[in-house]
Amino acid sequence: MSVVLVDAGGTNIGSVRYALQRLGVDASLTSDAAAIRSADKVILPGVGAAGPGMARLQELGLVELMRSLTQPVLGVCLGMQLLCERSEEGDTACLGLIPATVQRFIEQPGLRVPHMGWNRLQPRGVHSLLDGVSDGDWAYFVHSYAVPVGDYALATTDYGGEFASVIARGNFHGMQFHPERSAKVGARLLKNFLEL
Repeated sequence: MSVVLVDAGGTNIGSVRYALQRLGVDASLTSDAAAIRSADKVILPGVGAAGPGMARLQELGLVELMRSLTQPVLGVCLGMQLLCERSEEGDTACLGLIPATVQRFIEQPGLRVPHMGWNRLQPRGVHSLLDGVSDGDWAYFVHSYAVPVGDYALATTDYGGEFASVIARGNFHGMQFHPERSAKVGARLLKNFLEL
């Protein structure tokens, strides 16, 4: 099985790659369109802001390619947000694969932004990406913007209100948290993705 990590400038690429190695998969880091197109699985990692993330994909000529992929694709953290239509962060047009606008958390008393640390997942139904994941399992988050809940939400998390923490639409999937930092639950989710 060939797995590629899209080199979109995310700073979490090394830790995602190491998490995949622990599962027996040596994923290559690439911005080569042919390599991405021919891979069995594609992962779009990302840490940072929506504007620079999309600018990097445009610079590399990968925007239309990403939209056209038919194999399983996983966006992680910012990579998940880039799958959406827009982000309020810099009013950025994203890939448009998930019908949602990414929104900044509203600051509230006792609620710090960014949302940083462990929080619980609430699965919203049955999907093979969530095999073995239970209601209340913990995952590790670091983000200031979130995807609102819609019919694409496979799991939600509460932080001053519900947001989508695992999404899927067709062959495109996303995890807002960092599976590579989310212990057994993160490893299970990555394994499930590899088995899609």
